[in-house]
Amino acid sequence: MFSNVDRNVSVELLRMQSVRDMRVELVERKGLGHPDYIADSASEVASRALCKYYLKEFNTLLHHNLDKTLLVGGQAAPRFGGGILLEPIYIIVAGRATTDVRVGDVVYQVPFGKLVVEAVKDWIRSNFRYLDPEAHVIVDYKIRKGSADLVTVFEAGKEQIPLANDTSIGVGFAPLTPLEKLVYETERLLNNRDFKKKYPAVGEDVKVMGFRRDKHVVLTIAVAIIDREVRNKYEYLSVKKAITDEVAALAHKIAPDYSVEIHVNTADIPERDSFYLTVTGTSAEHGDDGATGRGNRANGLITPMRPVSLEATAGKNPINHVGKIYNVLAKILAEKIYSSFEHLFSDVYVEVLSQIGKPIDRPLIASVKLIPRDLNITEIPGHVKSDITGIVNEELRNIKKITELILSDQVILF
Repeated sequence: MFSNVDRNVSVELLRMQSVRDMRVELVERKGLGHPDYIADSASEVASRALCKYYLKEFNTLLHHNLDKTLLVGGQAAPRFGGGILLEPIYIIVAGRATTDVRVGDVVYQVPFGKLVVEAVKDWIRSNFRYLDPEAHVIVDYKIRKGSADLVTVFEAGKEQIPLANDTSIGVGFAPLTPLEKLVYETERLLNNRDFKKKYPAVGEDVKVMGFRRDKHVVLTIAVAIIDREVRNKYEYLSVKKAITDEVAALAHKIAPDYSVEIHVNTADIPERDSFYLTVTGTSAEHGDDGATGRGNRANGLITPMRPVSLEATAGKNPINHVGKIYNVLAKILAEKIYSSFEHLFSDVYVEVLSQIGKPIDRPLIASVKLIPRDLNITEIPGHVKSDITGIVNEELRNIKKITELILSDQVILF
């Protein structure tokens, strides 16, 4: 099926119950306007802005890691009909970047601060309707400087495969369970642009927590409601009802075999006129803070029932930072292996471990673990194991394509 090379690939059976068969399952997604998602996005768009600049000016990608963004929540006074922001949200992008580039005898300065600030503000402007990046947000940076001799960089670039800049683990699995799909798609529905046109009061800060016991699902959804779009508590409650109905329709399509119970903004106390109102559409406006890496993993979910890596994918360079590349790779591998052998295996888990300084196409181990559909199977057929090893080797051989997928926004990172 594929030609093999000498790589450390392990393929084994996993003797455990599939998550979908467990009595209790828990899944979470922090959505577009959640403070942690904003922090992840700030790190990632800052990284991509540097990548674009490096490619345009120097025809190569240079070292950087901007994966330490902190969001400090502001202060707001929301009220029905429209409130005000009292103190702005503060975002500081932190990390390392190549800021000086030598070409022969000339040293060029990279305008990294301007690139980072503009990228974050542009992202906010493109993704929020009521959060003004000029009036509501302070975007700052603390980026320690590095330098590069472009001749040296080009010489190093002759090595076809980059060297890992960290010892790190990437983790992926396939397929998603019905609950995992439902949690993910619920947030995507509520933050869909057409949905916002239909229900403009629905803010961008959406968090979905899914709990399944046997065939019964409970979705707890937190949705920031835009204060200027609701004149009183009756309109607010009407929006909540609409959200519940729309999610129920989605649940019927994704998880028809489950009974689904939906709760929206459970902290509301109507008799005290206490509601989840916001001026800007995010809880970051009033004291809720965020940080890169505290939110979704590389498949867009927080899955405590599954193996995970604690690496933040956002903001790391897409060239040789295995904390980013291997998480994307592991997900791709799991999905490809599952699609080829779903008749044999109910679940595929992949873990890929790097060693700092070693070529990223030669991990210390690429481990594939498989839960068989037939629990009487005691070993993997030789030809199946060989084909799976071939899939892993093929993806590792083409690992530089992951950089292209990341830069062209063709993969989920958080």
